[in-house]
Amino acid sequence: MTTVKVNAEAHTFPDGTTVPEMLAQLELEPRLVVVEYNGLILHRQDWPCTLLADGDVFEVVTVVGGG
Repeated sequence: MTTVKVNAEAHTFPDGTTVPEMLAQLELEPRLVVVEYNGLILHRQDWPCTLLADGDVFEVVTVVGGG
């Protein structure tokens, strides 16, 4: 198991979990979020090849539309 922080809360995921899998488990809509990975914005095309590792820190921000 891999433990990471998502928005300052500890979460545990199976080893080998990717960012899209993490978002699905957290019930977050991938089209509506921006992911910061260890202090850097993680480009959407890199999500599938980014495996979670112990101690990683994610900030997931939901994009809100409106006027």
